[in-house]
Amino acid sequence: MKEVVLRNAALLLLFVLGSVGALTPSVTAQTAPGQAFAVEYYYKAKWGHADEFLTLFKKNHYPLLKKELEMGRMLKVWMDQPRYHTTEDGRWDYRVTIVFKNATVANEPFDEDALKKQLFSDQQTYTQEEQRRFEILDAHWDLPVKTVDLEGK
Repeated sequence: MKEVVLRNAALLLLFVLGSVGALTPSVTAQTAPGQAFAVEYYYKAKWGHADEFLTLFKKNHYPLLKKELEMGRMLKVWMDQPRYHTTEDGRWDYRVTIVFKNATVANEPFDEDALKKQLFSDQQTYTQEEQRRFEILDAHWDLPVKTVDLEGK
């Protein structure tokens, strides 16, 4: 009986993983080689914690992004926030847009830990503050975006 349950669980896991792979198109296949690649990162803070999130983001994460800009991995980074409010289910507090050099650079493994050690001498404080930055979030999602050529066919 135990073997049947384990086999069925394994089959279900393979089915789910296969379905996700089939439904998730390759990001790099949708972008021309050498073309800039943009991703929007959305952050929804718990009520009353948006300012704290922004403070921690600017202190700990933005320096990493600036370093990657200097390295040429990224072309541009900026943050937006809504001017007015939306419904709670559509609410987000901050959107960070990163334009990468290309899709390959955006999706290949990158050793960010070396930069963290270089930029932040007190790794314990850095780790605690980054943990806090994510504790105060209700949601976070990443959205690769592409430009639509309205003049083309």
